[in-house]
Order: sequence, then C-alpha cells, then structure tokens
Amino acid sequence: MRKCDKCGAQNATTHVKTIINGELTEYDLCSACAHKLGYNNVFADMESDFSNLLGSFFGNVLPARTQSTRCEFCGTTYAEIANSGHVGCANCYSLFADRLNPSIVRIHGNAAHCGKHSKAAELEKQQEKPQKKEETVKDLQAQLEKAVARQDFERAAELRDKIREMEGSK
Repeated sequence: MRKCDKCGAQNATTHVKTIINGELTEYDLCSACAHKLGYNNVFADMESDFSNLLGSFFGNVLPARTQSTRCEFCGTTYAEIANSGHVGCANCYSLFADRLNPSIVRIHGNAAHCGKHSKAAELEKQQEKPQKKEETVKDLQAQLEKAVARQDFERAAELRDKIREMEGSK
C-alpha cells in the first residue's frame, strides 16, 4: 500500500490526477490530507442539501424516496450510500439506479463496465480471426482503435506491434 504523498504517515486512499496547462500531475493522499485539500467524497455533499443537489445533477428533482427505503439484501439506504460513498451490495445498484447511475456516469464516463475484462471485449477477442496473410494493416488499425476505446491496452500493444511488423515487411 502506498503512503500519502503529503504527510507520508498514513496509507493513501485517494488518487488525484490534475492536468494544468497540459501537464499531468498525479499523487496519492490519505483521507485526512485529501479532506484538508478539498478532495471530499463524491457522495458526501448529497446529504446536506439533498433535493438541491439532485436538481443540479439531474436537471430536475426526482421524486423523493423515504429514508426508510432499504435494500432487502443488505439493509442499506440511499442516504447511507450518499454519506459513505460505498454501495452496500450488488442489489443496491438496481434499487437505487435512478440516483446512482448519473453520478457513476459523471465519475467514470459510463455506467457499463468497459474495462479489460468486459464481456464485450471477451466476445470481440473470441470473434477475431487468427492473423492470415490477407489480413490488412487497415483491418488491424480498426481493431487497434476498438481496443484503445475499451481501454484494453495489452491487446492494443499487440496490434500495434503486428502493424509495425507488417509495415516493415512491405
């Protein structure tokens, strides 16, 4: 576990990336230092002015659920998720989807998993034909763009190397 880059004493729990004038800076902070620097939990502010915050996230206020709406599996309420930033269980994502999904999309850019091990990526990998002589650089470049889009950088590197090899053998 990495230590906090500011105090050096606590384990880092927050990773911060900033781009200022095109220069990327990354650092890790413990929760205390992150709080001092203003990097609070994304969901923490939802508790204080709940309806106003929902209005800013969603454009209009969604119908309020009572505080007693609890997940039938883990017992978590939306207020507890908003306060802690931790979702209780997988069922909570479905139960509170109308309020969680906009925040998830805002944070991650997508509500569906599109990382290295997504089902779509695995299916695409299975459907790819083995490299044949008639496979063109153009086909490989299209596959490379798809791999980069789904952030499968290992596959993208393999495709990049194949393209370089084919272009070098012309």
